[in-house]
Amino acid sequence: MSPAETENLIASIHAISTGSGEQHKEHRYGSRMPSLWWLLTSQKWIEIPINLYVLEHRDGLVLFDAGMDPAIAIDPNYVSSAIGRFFMRKLFRFHIGPNDTLTSKLQELGFAAEDVSKVVVSHLHFDHIGGIKEIAQAELLVSREEWQQLSGPHPERDFIFREHIELPGAKWHQIDFQPSNDLLFDPFGGCHDVMGDGTMVLLPTPGHTPGSMSMLVRSAGYPPLLLVGDLTYETDLLMNDQVPGTGDVALLRSSFAKVRGLKAQLPGLMILASHDPEADKDLAAVRAPDPQANI
Repeated sequence: MSPAETENLIASIHAISTGSGEQHKEHRYGSRMPSLWWLLTSQKWIEIPINLYVLEHRDGLVLFDAGMDPAIAIDPNYVSSAIGRFFMRKLFRFHIGPNDTLTSKLQELGFAAEDVSKVVVSHLHFDHIGGIKEIAQAELLVSREEWQQLSGPHPERDFIFREHIELPGAKWHQIDFQPSNDLLFDPFGGCHDVMGDGTMVLLPTPGHTPGSMSMLVRSAGYPPLLLVGDLTYETDLLMNDQVPGTGDVALLRSSFAKVRGLKAQLPGLMILASHDPEADKDLAAVRAPDPQANI
């Protein structure tokens, strides 16, 4: 048993949503058609939340992803690339209000944006980094392989927009995955301990993007949780090896298999995807009780 499992180092974990959107059915569940074909012709849309996770650790508030920037819904030039704007409109529909800021959502939980000490960025897509401009003090953790996409000629074609990532003063920190003495992580080829106490362990789970990563959360008061970003859109899809309509199929299936192996080793493991409408309800069902509730 890890040290994190013997002490309640995480007081609370919450899923919050910075608005919602719609994605094509083929995007979510996969399709035999080429992605460009369904992107331009599909009329089947599914509403999705734009979730991120808030972890109240003893040593500081940690976010898993930073949600969407509401400006994307009202600023026609939010994306400077004409190609990026065109394909973004084809791939997503947004339902975001002025109060769907990261700051507002944190305030609803009783936190301030200034409380955030770290943000784990599962990957660099715009709907996962939109709130970083509101938390300039926070350390931003991204995998080195994911960051390298910014050096490519056209990252905007993969919905990675430099102008919203390379902000002046942003405290980006590229991480490398290191070998671990914990055999649980051997199939992943390495890990990174966010807090140094085993409560939040980052694992490489490429497929959705080359440098995507997931985070295993272990602390007394909660079952083990695996926050997977966009590796999948629903837990059942991952468990049934059903890949979405975008990403590298071979890498996705390899990461799926590793996650299923992790779940076999941790039978109580709850897998939480960023765009799963059930994630908030599932997390609330196992959420640790408020220690102040009975005072």
